[in-house]
Amino acid sequence: MAKNNRISMPQSGGGLVRYFDEFKSKFEIDPKVVIGLIVAVIVIMFFLHKFKPLG
Repeated sequence: MAKNNRISMPQSGGGLVRYFDEFKSKFEIDPKVVIGLIVAVIVIMFFLHKFKPLG
């Protein structure tokens, strides 16, 4: 009779992790604000490269 060499995972740990249950931040930023800040930085960098002062 052959040995059963199969490894079984525990029922609760099959690679599924629920991150929203593990950590809750006190600070929540709206995604629209983050995108707005990124666009603002891009525009500022564009103008700094285009109109750099002489010197």
